[in-house]
Amino acid sequence: MKKLMNNPYNACSESLEGMCLAHNNLIEKHPDCNVVVKKSLSDESRVRIVIGGGSGHEPVFAGFVGDGMADAAASGDVFTSPSVDLVQRAIEAAGGKNGTILIYGNYQGDILNFDMAQELCRMDGKRVETVLVWDDVASASPENKDVRRGTAADLLVIKIAGAAAGRYDDFDEVLNAVMKARDNCRSIGVALSSCTLPTVGKPIFTLAEDRMMLGMGLHGEAGVEEIPLLTADETADIMLDSILKDDLGLKKGDKAIVLVNGYGSTTLMELFIINRRAVQALEEKGIHVYANPVGNYCTSLEMAGCSVTLMKLDDELKSLFDAQANSPGFVKNEMRILI
Repeated sequence: MKKLMNNPYNACSESLEGMCLAHNNLIEKHPDCNVVVKKSLSDESRVRIVIGGGSGHEPVFAGFVGDGMADAAASGDVFTSPSVDLVQRAIEAAGGKNGTILIYGNYQGDILNFDMAQELCRMDGKRVETVLVWDDVASASPENKDVRRGTAADLLVIKIAGAAAGRYDDFDEVLNAVMKARDNCRSIGVALSSCTLPTVGKPIFTLAEDRMMLGMGLHGEAGVEEIPLLTADETADIMLDSILKDDLGLKKGDKAIVLVNGYGSTTLMELFIINRRAVQALEEKGIHVYANPVGNYCTSLEMAGCSVTLMKLDDELKSLFDAQANSPGFVKNEMRILI
């Protein structure tokens, strides 16, 4: 696989430098490590939001630092958890006097390192709490959702967190809003091909040209089932069916956000075709689509495929999603309702 890189072991750092140069009005890279920080952090009274995980999933995580989003992000090497020291530095760089909420995907390496950094910061007298994102319905049953993988719902959870912190809610109010956002999200994806790790130079897995994987993880983790290649409409239907039969409880008359996320090499044309059927199918069931982001938000290098995320909404979540936001990976300028 050809890649436009220098030394693959420097890919994370050089990518973050490039992102910060492109968005130097919003974010800056820590001079000594792979931490990205929001520039406008002068108000110490607001609850801080710190996020992070392995690189290779851009724009998540560093790309979701900005106004109305997260305050800092710690980025590990490709598909690798950031170190304990890196997470500590991100918490310290975010500053603030009223506590920090950590948001990241539910992966063992991330949990170990973020938890240790959290405990070290608590020993220094800081209030630090964690909200794990666990939206992937393919990775565990509803009864075991606390072991599910975190995927594209990261975007929606971080958006809600940044908005709650931005309206100066107190710590417990922000924490409750973030947990509500997490608990009202479900996702599933399909992969058409593997990605290639820069330092390895060969695909993680292989799929025949006439096959696809339902429920594939963002790091090449096994999916639910390898199935024949379906049409876009059939693919959208099978993904929605997998989400709606879960315990989210979406029913006729409810409102939801529909997020269609590309994995890296799938074209916007394909994503919009998937989105067309997803919105149609939900409206046929009487579930109203309140907002509908489509694009590459939580990728897996150049893996082909996509995911669909549904967030069930109430009045608070609608209000928080509608708040303005500006980050390299996601911009929300005004309320946009599709009903």
